[in-house]
Amino acid sequence: MATLRQLEYLVTVVDTGSFTRAAELLHVTQPALSHQVRALESALGGALLERLPRTVRPTPLGRAVLPHARAALADAERLRAAARRTIGLEEGELEVGTVHSIALGLLPPVLRAWRRLHPGVRVRLREYPHAEELRAATAAGRGDLAVGPVPAEWDGPVRELGVEEFVLVLPPDDPLADPPGGVLPLAALAGRDWVHYAPGHGLAEVLDGACARAGFVPRPAVRTEQTAAAPVLAAAGLGPALVPATVLPPGLDAAVLHPDPPIHRPLAAYTRTRPDRLTTAFTELLATRARP
Repeated sequence: MATLRQLEYLVTVVDTGSFTRAAELLHVTQPALSHQVRALESALGGALLERLPRTVRPTPLGRAVLPHARAALADAERLRAAARRTIGLEEGELEVGTVHSIALGLLPPVLRAWRRLHPGVRVRLREYPHAEELRAATAAGRGDLAVGPVPAEWDGPVRELGVEEFVLVLPPDDPLADPPGGVLPLAALAGRDWVHYAPGHGLAEVLDGACARAGFVPRPAVRTEQTAAAPVLAAAGLGPALVPATVLPPGLDAAVLHPDPPIHRPLAAYTRTRPDRLTTAFTELLATRARP
């Protein structure tokens, strides 16, 4: 099997017309150069070069091989250049897995900043409805970096990012829309019909768990699969909603209150193995700009 080094030797000998000059340019001894050319000829099944008194010329087999050798060397150089540009954060692609609520609320400002800093590096998002699906997909090799709730029983590197804060959304004319200090005991909503999330949605567990700790089970008025729909439905009067503060749409005509006790979800960025430079750079930006 021909190696790139052997192809480089062949091309250099042809271009210089001399084994001696080629050896000087390649910083190898002439015997070593001749040995590698003979090995290439043996691998390809025939002589590639003809030695003449004052020069070296390719044989018919050599002329047939030469364009492919040049193309292989050019491809290898493009590969090295692409690697250098990726290491230098000039180009490449980063695959980020996350859950729906974070893709909607936490990541957009980070992605905007990343785009300004590294316009040649594309980011591909993989979105999952539940943190456990995100964890399982990341463990299975899908994505370079996961951004979501802190995973349980994770063996790879984990970078904590802070917490995701949740707020209550009520219509502006709700009798409980203006509590002292904007803080409403969650138990005060025990008898209400709620804007809930579809089964399997990660925020359904957040809402059920918070209400259980407050001593009641939330009764769904409507269930949605879309995180962004929950505050809009609550503002329309279908029931209170518990949503990440980062997903509230601008200009929402609603009462936005802080639950008592506060509801938070720890967040992290995590990888399967030690992250490369590209993944590390994105994680650092995430840690500095996306902290709730």
